[in-house]
Amino acid sequence: MSQHRMSTLDTVTRAGESPDTEQPWAELGLKEDEYARIREILGRRPTSAELAMYSVMWSEHCSYKSSKVHLRRFGDLPSETPLGKTLAGIGENAGVIDIGQGWAVTFKVESHNHPSYVEPYQGAATGIGGIVRDIMAMGARPIAVMDPLRFGAIDHPDTARVLPGVVKGIGGYGNSLGLPNIGGEVVFDECYQGNPLVNALCVGSLRHEDLHLANASGAGNKIVLFGAKTGGDGIGGVSVLASESFSDGPTASSRRPAVQVGDPFAEKVLIECCLDLYAAGVVEGIQDLGGAGLSCATSELASAGDGGMAVELDRVPLRDSTLSPEEILMSESQERMMAVVAPDKLDAFLEITGRWDVEAAVLGEVTEGDRLTVTWHGETIVDVPPRSVAHDGPVYERPIARPQWLDALQEDGSGSLPRPSDLGADLLALLASPNICDKSWVTDQYDRYVLGNTRRAMPHDSGVVRVDEESGLGVAVSTDCNGRFGRLDPYAGAQLALAESYRNVATSGALPLAVTDCLNFGSPEDPAVMWQFQQAIDGLFDACLELGIPVTGGNVSFYNQTGETAIHPTPVVGVLGVLDDVATSVSSGFGAKGETVLLLGATRDELDGGEWAHALHGHLGGRPPRVDLAAEKALAGFFGDAVRRGLLTSAHDLSDGGLAVALAESVLHGGTGASVDLAPVLERDGIDAFTALYSESTARAVVTVSSEEDLAAVVGIAETHGVPVARIGSTDGGTLKVKGAFELSLEQLREAHTGTMARYFG
Repeated sequence: MSQHRMSTLDTVTRAGESPDTEQPWAELGLKEDEYARIREILGRRPTSAELAMYSVMWSEHCSYKSSKVHLRRFGDLPSETPLGKTLAGIGENAGVIDIGQGWAVTFKVESHNHPSYVEPYQGAATGIGGIVRDIMAMGARPIAVMDPLRFGAIDHPDTARVLPGVVKGIGGYGNSLGLPNIGGEVVFDECYQGNPLVNALCVGSLRHEDLHLANASGAGNKIVLFGAKTGGDGIGGVSVLASESFSDGPTASSRRPAVQVGDPFAEKVLIECCLDLYAAGVVEGIQDLGGAGLSCATSELASAGDGGMAVELDRVPLRDSTLSPEEILMSESQERMMAVVAPDKLDAFLEITGRWDVEAAVLGEVTEGDRLTVTWHGETIVDVPPRSVAHDGPVYERPIARPQWLDALQEDGSGSLPRPSDLGADLLALLASPNICDKSWVTDQYDRYVLGNTRRAMPHDSGVVRVDEESGLGVAVSTDCNGRFGRLDPYAGAQLALAESYRNVATSGALPLAVTDCLNFGSPEDPAVMWQFQQAIDGLFDACLELGIPVTGGNVSFYNQTGETAIHPTPVVGVLGVLDDVATSVSSGFGAKGETVLLLGATRDELDGGEWAHALHGHLGGRPPRVDLAAEKALAGFFGDAVRRGLLTSAHDLSDGGLAVALAESVLHGGTGASVDLAPVLERDGIDAFTALYSESTARAVVTVSSEEDLAAVVGIAETHGVPVARIGSTDGGTLKVKGAFELSLEQLREAHTGTMARYFG
């Protein structure tokens, strides 16, 4: 054996010859049986570098070890859409959907919850950066972002610390990238007090032939790391922070080194560089570096390929020359990508990265066999089967138990709450409540119209963005979830989140095509939390099956709890739909006088878990609104036909706060008042005016039409789809008047709606 071969084996050989050496596996988050399993896989103790890799890749955040057994159900959903097959689905960096005319879109939502609590600005900023790189890795140009956010009580001092930083981080990074922020949510609830949820979604567009996947195939192909240099920020970052709860132990300040630091301008250059690389055809496979950094990129690329990989770690460009090999492997420094490049295309690849002034380093190559090896100054410090790191980690079937407290909670419905004597006063109070109040304080910090392709953004039901400037082809996207519904019934709560997001997309006239989800839950080691999680998965699966819509990817975020207090089950669901021409989408506001107002859908006495009970009475109990997926499909079919024919002048779904809030928002968004008579609804549905105004029954929307001819056509379309329709009023004047209930001026409504955020955040 040559002297070189002997030297490269020294570190691994020493590990094999010193089985009793103590290793800090527990400090790195591994369980005793997991450490034993690593030793079994390798036939020896791991080297310190191998231990670092396994610890981050086998973390809850990276391995999905508690959720895999449940998530597998999504693989049984049909991959066909009305426009063709899903081009890439679960297991890839992001889902890719055919939207016709040779175009595809890719979208995904992920969490950056714990980092954003520790360091709000950088936690949220790098959440945007990470999800954008997932989209880039599919071969797409990012075209829009969204941010579903949840915070604790609006008047809590820590909310004043966390929320402004998160919003500035999202705006600072996204605006600097030049990406429009077209939607999302801002929700306040005490259950998120010590554990805010910062979820981030990105949408990208690509031609079918530009699709790229994450695999390292072809022995001899080069492995190139390009982008920012690797530093000490983010060592153990998301993989550690997202795999434990905030209980006794390290303080927020001591966790700060684990939060990554982002540079949006470096990422903007990286986006353009990647697109040039794709256009030149010099990339065989590509992967972004996010959670677990190089440990993830090398092991996932190798395990998804047809061979092994050899990497020389000392070739990694560093910002900090004192970093150890273990730290380099664990670092989650931002704005980095890894590509697989054929040797005859390497010069062209490096010419393009050089033109963009993006640093690139050839770290190694694809090899024959099935091993991932990493050397450090000539010594082999890692020699592992890559699948054992990336894909074949622990799989737990956690104990599941329905919580004992749920029966009492479900029995405590809102029926005992006092009904208001002044329905208008309750509307003003709801409009000023934290979850319904105007969120312009947040959204005005985001650029919603950069790139010039945004058709609709906040405060409309869904974000609408153009993909093809010639034809007008585009997509509508929405994210939604009511965690209180999930608390009352996690199966129904997940379906209600999907239904509302689906409905929001449908009101634009878009055909809903695909789902992505960010499943935020407490500790998987709690049987009650795992029961909630299982119920939510079952609910989403059953609903997607009935709606005929695939889940293309997403994220699971566990350990969202402080001590023993878990958040409400919060399965945020994103739905994407396609519009043949985004110009046909309609506003959610009443913009002209003399138009007819119609209520679509049936109303039942369903206030449990809704905003009226929560915001005005601090009550949570009972059963959430009934899910009617057939009615949701019928409503979506109605909107597809009516919007395509140009028959509607506005459309707004009914959700938080019911009909009363929807009417108020419509008059405020469009600047035109309305006169409403609820008599047709009260008689048809057998309810009173209070229920008609504040119930949160599903599959409902308010629309307007401009003429009797269009009215007749709309009623005909509704009848064809089996959608109940009631003529309830007309648009006029400067007030919102509900016959026999209240009359409020637009000034009163606006004053209530717009003052809350500024009062708390300045």
